[in-house]
Amino acid sequence: MRCACIDIGSNTTRLLVADAAPGRLAAVVQQRAFTRIGRRMDAIGVIPRAAVDDLVAVVIAQRSAAEAAGAARLRVVATAAIRRAENRDHLIAALRERAGVEVVLLSGDDEARLAFSGATRTLPVTPPGTIAVVDVGGMSTEIAVGTMAAGVTWAHSFAIGSGSPAARCRADPPTEADVARVRAAAAAAFAGAEIPQPDDAVAVGGSAASLPTLVGPVLDAEACERALGVLTSAPARVVADSHGLALERVGLLPAGILVLDAAAQRLGMPLRIGRGGLREGVILELAAGT
Repeated sequence: MRCACIDIGSNTTRLLVADAAPGRLAAVVQQRAFTRIGRRMDAIGVIPRAAVDDLVAVVIAQRSAAEAAGAARLRVVATAAIRRAENRDHLIAALRERAGVEVVLLSGDDEARLAFSGATRTLPVTPPGTIAVVDVGGMSTEIAVGTMAAGVTWAHSFAIGSGSPAARCRADPPTEADVARVRAAAAAAFAGAEIPQPDDAVAVGGSAASLPTLVGPVLDAEACERALGVLTSAPARVVADSHGLALERVGLLPAGILVLDAAAQRLGMPLRIGRGGLREGVILELAAGT
């Protein structure tokens, strides 16, 4: 069945249209817009009217693209930035009235469950033991631990992402002091968390998806330092041009990588870069009729 998901995140709004069947998911259309809802929120958590208007326009275009691609079902989901917004009801109403979509506001647990499903069910080889899925978003990071047979058995949403500590990187390229501030914030976010020890760990989300271009398919301590070396050696525009990355993503990557590294250290193992995540999890549920 061909299904579609529009994922309204803190940094980006993404469309995935895919054909889903038992044990298989094949992407048909993928789109991304850097809507930066988290960054554009004001000090009291209100999303400005201009940001709402921009988001509505993006969702209208992505819905049209999903329909043109023949999607039989569409689900629109929203994550941490919308959860925290004081005027989230206004934004959801605007999307309903102007874009013609109903928005499912995901909890942190929902995000973790869907990312776990999308990540584990799109791995090339089924992991035999427990697996942790780390999903770094713009304003939150979800870690889910479970097995293929039992699903998620432990999950938690941490109040840190690539967007919030990115503000601590004040220079372009980031300085050693910038990196140290973000590294400390990332470590503090996971300190004291009693995460079950997995047998394997996978990273998903925008920062994770950009890592293979810089350092390959696995993030360990050495790969983290190599990636930071690239990102701190030249202005973001130069790095973006050299590695074929979006300029906006390069600006978020130092923080995103440091959050991933802090999670890897807390788990005590490297993170493999996954092929799927939250959107794939949504589409798999849609195809299953849930």
